Amino acid sequence: MTSLPQQTRGRGARSNVSGRYESQLREAFDDGWTPDEPDPKGFRTELQPEKARVIISHNDSPDVGFSASINPYRGCEHGCIYCYARPAHAYMGLSPGLDFEQKLFFKPEAARLLEAELSKPKYTPETVHIGGNTDPYQPQERVLQVTRSIIEVLARFNHPFSVISKSALVLRDLDLIAPMAARNLARVAISITSLDRRLARSMEPRAATPEKRLDAVRRLTDAGVPVVVMFAPVIPGLNDHEMEAVLERAAEAGAVGAGYVALRLPLEIKDLFREWLETDHPDRAARVMSLVRQMRGSRDYDSQWGSRMTGQGPLADLMSKRFAAAKKRYGLHQRWEPLDLTQFRVPPRPGDQIDLFG
Repeated sequence: MTSLPQQTRGRGARSNVSGRYESQLREAFDDGWTPDEPDPKGFRTELQPEKARVIISHNDSPDVGFSASINPYRGCEHGCIYCYARPAHAYMGLSPGLDFEQKLFFKPEAARLLEAELSKPKYTPETVHIGGNTDPYQPQERVLQVTRSIIEVLARFNHPFSVISKSALVLRDLDLIAPMAARNLARVAISITSLDRRLARSMEPRAATPEKRLDAVRRLTDAGVPVVVMFAPVIPGLNDHEMEAVLERAAEAGAVGAGYVALRLPLEIKDLFREWLETDHPDRAARVMSLVRQMRGSRDYDSQWGSRMTGQGPLADLMSKRFAAAKKRYGLHQRWEPLDLTQFRVPPRPGDQIDLFG
């Protein structure tokens, strides 16, 4: 009988299999001799600066609600087992498993690069989304403050932005976000995947608890910041029954909108997710994967545009109808007002000549 991978305390992935671009495959296994011997290396978080040439990324995907984004970090210490950004770590010669959670890259020059890009004469403003890949408020942000430095630049340029996180650390930057929100220049999205603290800790081991996220929604709302709650991912057979409850609590906390994304399992994520299911939820593992395949054309994942975020088939249709009904029931179905692009201005630099005709 094959033994299941062991959980590493505070980490989501159960293994650290080599990335798909590596010439050699490395995978830990139990040889039966030292079952109780601890990992001699440990799993401390490692940080490395990333030398970026540009800071704003662009995409043309019809499934994504933004075309311009900024990602202060690569890899994420939150360790969410379902994170769709995991496969990108393979491009760095690292594993999408435990490496993704412990070997992090940050962009120390983010603010300087952003200021240079926004100052270009031909720059055309559009709402920038912060955190479209990994969480911009993961634990290391407390010290590194890369995300805060980005928002400081956006504030000086009156540049509209949205940010998504599952961390209460976003409240630290209320002094910047609230004044911008008052001028329709900022919006925040908070991800709430479950109200069950044990399930949340299992899926998202180093993220804020569900109650702290709801408190963040409440405090952001009290400060005048419009908040959207993302129920993502929806995992059939595991957390989908909480959909209505999450939206109800979000509305009570003051959220103005809501969105959802069906579980996505591209590339290495499917195997990492199966390992996690078998160790943490062995009684549901087969059922959950069966339901996932029902939404993905009998496969673990279908990357087809137009359906990759929602799935397809009767189960996906039911999920969509439930979500639409819950949004309407709790007043989260109103259209969001576009953020204001007209206030964008390049601030004068010291020594610049004053424009008499402004």
